[in-house]
Amino acid sequence: MHAQLAQQMALAPTGDIVIACAGAAAVLCVLALYFGGLLSIVRSDLTGGMKLVWLVFALMAPFLGSLLWFFIGRRDAQRRAGIA
Repeated sequence: MHAQLAQQMALAPTGDIVIACAGAAAVLCVLALYFGGLLSIVRSDLTGGMKLVWLVFALMAPFLGSLLWFFIGRRDAQRRAGIA
């Protein structure tokens, strides 16, 4: 009984470290997505009005706005640049 308890107590800090590292990695990925999205919106060939709409959306909903920009907005901006 004591050996099992000692083993569980020895593994607990390691598990906490792994969870903390995974959380930190997730936060860094979300921040990279956010700032990458903002930079991509600013550098896009969209007109001022649409660029402002995407920027406001990305600022109001950081994760969702940036994600939607990369899946929908960027492709639309490239298509519009090809038309003009």
